Amino acid sequence: MSRTKGPVLSRRELLQRGALYGGGLWLAGQLSFPEAAKAAAESSEPATFGPEDWKAVEAITARILPTDQEPGAKEAGCVNFIDKALAHEEKASLPLYESGLRGLEAASQRAHGAPFAELDAAAQDALLGALEAGRTAGWPADAGDSAVFFETVRVHTVVGFLADPKYGGNRDFAGWKVAGYPGPRHRRGGYRPEQVTGEAPIDPIWED
Repeated sequence: MSRTKGPVLSRRELLQRGALYGGGLWLAGQLSFPEAAKAAAESSEPATFGPEDWKAVEAITARILPTDQEPGAKEAGCVNFIDKALAHEEKASLPLYESGLRGLEAASQRAHGAPFAELDAAAQDALLGALEAGRTAGWPADAGDSAVFFETVRVHTVVGFLADPKYGGNRDFAGWKVAGYPGPRHRRGGYRPEQVTGEAPIDPIWED
């Protein structure tokens, strides 16, 4: 996706926005979700979403952080992170996802006669833009606030892209590679003096 304005930004635009980029890395680094990590380590099978909801959430994340010359949310497995988090430490957000996904599918069927995951990128972007603006035609009155739903998925997507892979996202360190983050220094025994001064490169964790 090439546009630079509007609610759904390119992956790099979203990550490189100072507050969200820095905040995303900070928030991702503060995670302590032992139950979600345990579930992600045990299985990549869905723990929360049914097949259709999995496809819908994966499609949303793929438009929030789309794939271009570098991996996006789909390759990073952000939907898996969200699924495991909602099954455990983020369980309080599950009703919001349930109502939000119901609302999204109702709006998608009204506008296009098809599930959200089956729409082309332009149609998906248009619907997500309407969600963010809180002006979604066909959004059920009992489906909650569409803007809150969209922002919750967006935050979860960014965190899943940047969080430690043990939580189920950031597959193959995709997010850290895009962000230029070599991994937590304690995982490598800290930085050597010459790395701190810039005399030697910091080897990323995926090259261990």
